[in-house]
Amino acid sequence: MKLNIAVLAGDGIGPEIMEQAIRVTKVVCQKFGHELITRTALVGAVAIDEVGNPYPDETHNLCMNSDAVLFGAIGHPRYDNDPSAKVRPEQGLLAMRKKLGLYANIRPVTIFESLLDKSPLKRDRVEGVDFVAIRELTGGIYFGQPQGRSEDGNTAFDSSVYTRLEVERILELAFQFAMKRSKRLTVVDKANVLATSRLWRQVAKEMEPHFPEVVVDYMFVDNAAMQIIQWPKKFDVMVTENMFGDILTDEASVITGSMGLLPSASIGTHTSVFEPIHGSYPQAAGKNIANPCATILSAAMMFEYAFSLMEEGALIRKAVEAAIVAGAVTEDLCEDKSKALSTSGVGDWIVDYLSK
Repeated sequence: MKLNIAVLAGDGIGPEIMEQAIRVTKVVCQKFGHELITRTALVGAVAIDEVGNPYPDETHNLCMNSDAVLFGAIGHPRYDNDPSAKVRPEQGLLAMRKKLGLYANIRPVTIFESLLDKSPLKRDRVEGVDFVAIRELTGGIYFGQPQGRSEDGNTAFDSSVYTRLEVERILELAFQFAMKRSKRLTVVDKANVLATSRLWRQVAKEMEPHFPEVVVDYMFVDNAAMQIIQWPKKFDVMVTENMFGDILTDEASVITGSMGLLPSASIGTHTSVFEPIHGSYPQAAGKNIANPCATILSAAMMFEYAFSLMEEGALIRKAVEAAIVAGAVTEDLCEDKSKALSTSGVGDWIVDYLSK
């Protein structure tokens, strides 16, 4: 099979972790006889520096003409610390999601057996955790209009807007995921306060009869935030709106012991994007210390979701787990920091494993 992939390394540690994911992708393609074509493009702060646009037209055209997009990270401190900046790296990420129609972000939350003691939660709370968080990605308060500041700058406003169509399509996906798993679905909202959440709950209840085998649980977002910490094993498939999903999935990532382990897939009407859930981690940029595993596992999801190559994806996950068991990990997962491997060192170990 020919795999035509757009590679957007982005900012911060993006180039370093992306390099390892591409190395892994190449060796897997060689092992299974696939033809790999990769093309790179600018996104984020580096794109602003080069062309003044965090998501240039050239980058969008490459994404549209590719089979899948591997994405690294986005963001830079000089924009984080400048609230007056009119062009920001994160605008590139939002523009990419909107233009590619990426309405759903899928984040599997699982924990490796060898890392149970790395979790901030007790072993009995996290052992066996395995759920999927599905986040609506192109609606809600991040995209709603009007949005801005008053002329005197003393008032700011954002609008959370959802249409029935937007809610139906993400819930349809969530119900389908539930059907393929244990037939349990948790819909997270704030229906006791927000009009948009009441629409979500109304639509979900209207859809329930179409999926009679699925047991649906409704949970307010504040309660869900507590339940993820107290009883994470109770969840199987969780679905929620954009901002709630942004926050809850970052919270859930800590369960695994490191944000450097969780991949994600953003799917929709055009090319799908596969990316680690962590940010650009600028403090580590250029130091060769960042954990590349989430990006490598995002490549595994790419094989499965974009190309239906399940054996290839499973092999990558097996290699990552073997590296963790062997202690071939970066400093975020290493008890003895003196024995930690570099970013490229972890890549070397996994590539060697896959090459056997």
